Amino acid sequence: MKHFAIAAAVFLSASALAADPLPSWNDTASKKAIVVFVENVTKEGSPDFVPVPERIATFDNDGTLWSEQPAYFQLFFTIDQVKSLAPKHSEWKQQEPFASILKGDMKGVAASGEKGLMALLAATHAGLTTEEFEKAVTQWMATAKHPKTGKPFTAMIYQPMLELLAYLRANGFKTYIVSGGGIEFMRPWTEKTYGIPPEQVIGSSGGLKYEVRDGKPVLIKLPKLVLNDDKEGKPVGIQRHIGRRPIAAFGNSDGDLQMLQWTCSGSGARFCLFVHHTDAEREYAYDRKSHIGKLDKGLDEAKARGWTVVDMKGDWNKIYP
Repeated sequence: MKHFAIAAAVFLSASALAADPLPSWNDTASKKAIVVFVENVTKEGSPDFVPVPERIATFDNDGTLWSEQPAYFQLFFTIDQVKSLAPKHSEWKQQEPFASILKGDMKGVAASGEKGLMALLAATHAGLTTEEFEKAVTQWMATAKHPKTGKPFTAMIYQPMLELLAYLRANGFKTYIVSGGGIEFMRPWTEKTYGIPPEQVIGSSGGLKYEVRDGKPVLIKLPKLVLNDDKEGKPVGIQRHIGRRPIAAFGNSDGDLQMLQWTCSGSGARFCLFVHHTDAEREYAYDRKSHIGKLDKGLDEAKARGWTVVDMKGDWNKIYP
């Protein structure tokens, strides 16, 4: 009887999961909107039916698939790289934003703006082969912890969004990341973490140069920005890498607005969604005035155009896996 009871419980759990592919989503308007859209575009004979090759869904990463506070996670990686290289660069003690990093002054780092960020990326990323950089990212991901939660960064992914990715793929969608984060920073770990392979990752891209080092062909990272995959850059990145307009797009900030506009201005059935960070207890609460992941114009446009806005506190019964 005991083995029968266990088997029955497993069967019932599997049946419940099959019946509800989005168990971490509460039964609210957001979940219903997702399910209705997927059913409409995948049902043959439906006026909204979309052939499998055209079922493209794009996802921002920071703040959409994983957390992004109190700073973008790639910045933490870059800071750790600066600290490890600092003994070889005594001049950094007087140069910004390096001096602020070495003093632990995050406000000073932020004050350096985009120019300071580019200086950091050039100092820590440029000159490495793509293989060397991948190794550095992989090693960092294996040991680094979030400063507030103490969790590994790859444990701070959103369980509801993992379910959504799986649900879409089970219904013939091809899922892409379209992020302002560095493309070479994301590619080493997105397949294991999200099930999204490196060729389906689009991000901000630096220059690359082919060289032969010690008789071996390599690609060298250069200190120049080729594509800033944020705001207006996201539709450009989508066109360059995918060549199809998505029929569904998911973001969380004004940096994703143009991707959603591009997606939902196409013909036929379309779906656009913003993740609204409203849960200060389980994650973070921020929107219009945030220095990270600001959601202001996007919130207004979503309301005007009838896009789905996820209330993280009310729509998700679970945040992290």
